Amino acid sequence: MGTRDLKGEQERTLATPRLRYGLLARALFLGMDLFYGRKRTLSKFKVLELIARVPYQSWEQVAYIAMTHKYGEPQFTRRIFDFVSEARQQQDNEQWHLLILVEMIHRQGIAEGLLRYRLVPQLIAFFYYHVTWLLYVIRPRLSYQLNAHFEDHAEHEYMEFVRENPDLEEIPFESVFGKDYGTFASQADLFRRIGLDEREHKEESLARMEQPRFN
Repeated sequence: MGTRDLKGEQERTLATPRLRYGLLARALFLGMDLFYGRKRTLSKFKVLELIARVPYQSWEQVAYIAMTHKYGEPQFTRRIFDFVSEARQQQDNEQWHLLILVEMIHRQGIAEGLLRYRLVPQLIAFFYYHVTWLLYVIRPRLSYQLNAHFEDHAEHEYMEFVRENPDLEEIPFESVFGKDYGTFASQADLFRRIGLDEREHKEESLARMEQPRFN
């Protein structure tokens, strides 16, 4: 996707109202703002991406449990396998976001405390994993909805970050992960692409809300 298209996608996001977030999502976002500040930073995005992988991991785990009990039903297990493959792709995409952000933070020499940026994010991710897992077991729609709200928030945050930092247009994107994730003319385009990824994940979760389990 070219630079012009990515800028257009950024404008589209900024012109689109955020979803009406549920109680759990709002509590999560409020907690992050209180603990990490309202300012959008690379370190805060790193925490966001650490958490973003969690729903896909939990769904994959539930799917494997279902496959263990239903392996004698070929059509059902085929659907589970496809579901797992898609969840893994989304998880890998979020992982690339995380690795790129970690690399940027390291190159820029940004100091991060052990408690705020290592231990606490792990605790949040642990809690979020079990919440998304439990919601999926009870009613998949609830788990997908929570993820859609999380991804919508991430989409808007990245696009706002680019708008707030016009100097990113002049900073080239260089990364050891470029061949894996993609090459971009600037860091502005990188963050636009990440924001667009989050939108695509959101749309996939919204679509799954209307489907039966493992479809």
